[in-house]
Amino acid sequence: MRIIGREKEQDILENCMNSGRPEFIAVYGRRRVGKTYLIRNFFLDRFAFYTTGTPAAGNNRRKLTVFNKSLREYGCTESGSPANWLEAFDRLKGILSFDGIQRDPATGRRVVFIDELPWLDSPRSDFKMALDLFWNGWASTQEDICLIVCGSATSWIVGNILTNTGGLYNRVTRQIYLQPFTLLECETFFRNQAVDLPRSQIIESYMIWGGIPYYLNYYDRRLSFAQNVQAIVFDESGPLFREHEMLFQALFTNSGNHMKVIDALAGHRIGLTRKVLEQKTGIDNGAPLTRTLQELEQCGFIRKYNNYAHKNRDSVFQLVDPFTLFFTTFRKDQKVNRWLQFIDTPSYYNWSGHAFEIVCLLHINQIKQALGIAGIQTKEFAWTANAYSQKKSALNNTGSPEVDDAVKRGAQIDLLIDRADKTITICEMKYTEKEYVVTKDYAESLIHKRDILREKTRSPKAMMIAMISANGVAKTGYWNILHNILNGDDLFK
Repeated sequence: MRIIGREKEQDILENCMNSGRPEFIAVYGRRRVGKTYLIRNFFLDRFAFYTTGTPAAGNNRRKLTVFNKSLREYGCTESGSPANWLEAFDRLKGILSFDGIQRDPATGRRVVFIDELPWLDSPRSDFKMALDLFWNGWASTQEDICLIVCGSATSWIVGNILTNTGGLYNRVTRQIYLQPFTLLECETFFRNQAVDLPRSQIIESYMIWGGIPYYLNYYDRRLSFAQNVQAIVFDESGPLFREHEMLFQALFTNSGNHMKVIDALAGHRIGLTRKVLEQKTGIDNGAPLTRTLQELEQCGFIRKYNNYAHKNRDSVFQLVDPFTLFFTTFRKDQKVNRWLQFIDTPSYYNWSGHAFEIVCLLHINQIKQALGIAGIQTKEFAWTANAYSQKKSALNNTGSPEVDDAVKRGAQIDLLIDRADKTITICEMKYTEKEYVVTKDYAESLIHKRDILREKTRSPKAMMIAMISANGVAKTGYWNILHNILNGDDLFK
């Protein structure tokens, strides 16, 4: 089947196949993002050995039984299941030494693909030690071996393979962190499925499902967009009706803590500090919270950034997974069961504004390209300043009535692009069905944000205001206060 996008990843795989040395490739990324699809379709299922872990396998003994079933499918004649993982990998070495083993027709390589590797491991099993010995003691000496391991439990792959401090330390030769599709890749995907959607609805689909191919694959071209949302997510027979709970339970051992963090972050667009998260979730501000935040970040559900005014402290954690926001907003506790009745309500518009901001955050590279700064080094932040009391603002009087008033009122900026060319771009993100109209009050609020940012940060850099509007900006009223205007099409670059 055709692989949509993934040009960089395919190039990595192609280079590995032609490297002339043993390769150990780790492929990771959140569940449903297309890792297995990429590997199986790139190699056209021509593996010397293939197996996959499954959470349903249960204890270590059953996992060995499942692994042995795959060994037998590829020619192993040993009777009974292996007693442990050392014996299991010894059997794998045996079948890989067969004269008639399947080889890649172009390079002659023996390709070993172990999918969902984390699910093969068990507490107190010898799995990691056996994998270590398989690679270091044998596979790394075979010039035609290409070992590919894959996992949706990203934190396990990172902790046990990529940053392993034991025998697997620095053994991975290439790693592929598979990201969700971009908007442009989603557009290509829909076209390949003969689904004709305008870009405005592709953006809205991204606001709900993100760029997850598995989710997009359920889109029914015979139904309208709103009907698809109802059928896929809200109907009890829909394929994604229980996806959120299943997703977290499959990825995380103690998913309750992860859900608490997600629930807390869903109501705060620019995110929360660790201290506030501890207060809101009740999770101990030690190893439990650290592990929970790391795992959510590694799986792509949240991001961590520094507040622009306090770059060396008070890291902020922000929800950046569209489907998680969508589910938490509408489906958690059965808040909504009929999507068609919810469209055009105040809650819908509040969600859509938040969701569109996430889409923009996930397309920073496209935004930089549209701004003409793709080649300039940048850092991205959100920023907020609380309003001062009258007493405190008097102590910080600047002599400028406009700035003093801005300091009193406080400000929030959802996206700052701090540029190496001595410029800061203040990005406003607006999701509207028509061109956005910049009113006098809104123009004044933008000036207020810029002035208080300059006052609070004391930055000597030039400050420019850009608006990213899904359907553009009407060139009426006070639109010329904007230095740059981007529309939905710019996110497809």
